[in-house]
Amino acid sequence: MVTSLREGKANLSRLVEMASRGEDVLITVRGKVKARLTKAQMAVSQIDNRPWADGLREFHKSIAGPAASGPAIEQILAEDRADRV
Repeated sequence: MVTSLREGKANLSRLVEMASRGEDVLITVRGKVKARLTKAQMAVSQIDNRPWADGLREFHKSIAGPAASGPAIEQILAEDRADRV
């Protein structure tokens, strides 16, 4: 299906439903195709974020170094508030 951006905005729910059933929806601006709605390949709930989270933990450990043994952020904020009084 081909639709203009103006028509697409007015009928977005219907176009998303069509795309979810596998139909490509082409969106035009001034008569030229600018975007395509297609069926999602994988639902977000199916994405495995564990490798990403593991990598983030390792990165955090690598940059934490000696500073990690310093005062907790809560302590720093409490001291800062005490200095203002």
